[in-house]
Amino acid sequence: MNTIPASEFAVAPEQTADYHRDGYLIVRKLFGADEVQAIRAKFDAIGEAGQPIAGYWVPDRSPAAATDPLRRYPRVMQPHRYDALALRYLLDARVHAVLLALLGEEPVAAQTMFYFKPPGARGQALHQDNFYLHVQPHTCMAAWTAIDACGPDNGCLYVVPGTHQEQIVCPDTADASESFTTHLVRVPGNKKAIPAEMAPGDVLFFNGSLIHGSPPNRSATQWRRAFICHYLPKRSSAIASVYKPLLDFAGHDVSKLIADSTAGGPCGAEFKSGGAAGPWH
Repeated sequence: MNTIPASEFAVAPEQTADYHRDGYLIVRKLFGADEVQAIRAKFDAIGEAGQPIAGYWVPDRSPAAATDPLRRYPRVMQPHRYDALALRYLLDARVHAVLLALLGEEPVAAQTMFYFKPPGARGQALHQDNFYLHVQPHTCMAAWTAIDACGPDNGCLYVVPGTHQEQIVCPDTADASESFTTHLVRVPGNKKAIPAEMAPGDVLFFNGSLIHGSPPNRSATQWRRAFICHYLPKRSSAIASVYKPLLDFAGHDVSKLIADSTAGGPCGAEFKSGGAAGPWH
């Protein structure tokens, strides 16, 4: 599996080559234990308080939600827009260094999310992130930070190496008992989905066309929290408008440099507003 040694965050040429071959790269322990604990504590406090954040986080505490953990603990959307800690890690210099090496050009920040994924929570069927972000003419990139140790038992991400070379695929319908979104992209040809097993503080960087997803959290006790950011090359021509404002790594709004995507991508006008839902992991 593609990884960078724990003591480094700069990407060596051979690691860049691995990324371009497979479409992903795991940086081990990019964030330290204290940093991971700070992120966990911030969002656990939001989750335990259970107070809605209008437009960004709306938990369901009704009796009907008792059988679906993700209704009680939905994802937190765009926390960097109202929380300094989330903004700090979105624009972290170590993340910037890796993105710059992998993209080969200056990155721009578009999105933050936090996922709780409690025991018993459904996963997300295989999908491609740029189906939602509509970055043109190339694609977006994710930086997926493990807040808990994650493996197959508690619903880690699975990646399909090499599928970043594929076009964006119009999805089939996912199994609602396994996935809480409806889109499913099938693994092409003889390729195979493999687990991205990670420790707290590891960061998985992956291309927006890479097919990936996660199974349900089948553990009775282990959560699978994750802090997720999306970026795009600064020279991109367009992105779905719901991801604006866009920030450079100095924290400046650079939204005017990149137009709003006006089409639904290769799957047609039906998906024109798909970016509003955003990718799930």
